[in-house]
Amino acid sequence: MQLNVPPDLETLINKRLSGGGYTSAEDVLRRALEAQDAEESWTDEERRALSAHIEEGYLQAERVALIDGDQARREIQAMKNERADPKVGPS
Repeated sequence: MQLNVPPDLETLINKRLSGGGYTSAEDVLRRALEAQDAEESWTDEERRALSAHIEEGYLQAERVALIDGDQARREIQAMKNERADPKVGPS
């Protein structure tokens, strides 16, 4: 199969190729189609769940209920430690 693409799509493909993440135009198109297929396969429930998570984060930001990066790293590390050794328990 051969495709003729308009100049704007050719520019996008070349941009991806020059970024080094792809080795051919076929790779670029394959990844784009895979991403589109994955997005289209989401169920309504998954879309609602994602929207709910985004809304929750937005509301937290409005309330300034966010944590700083250092605290987030400590909490994530504690969760990792607990998973690695359940006897440790929460910090």
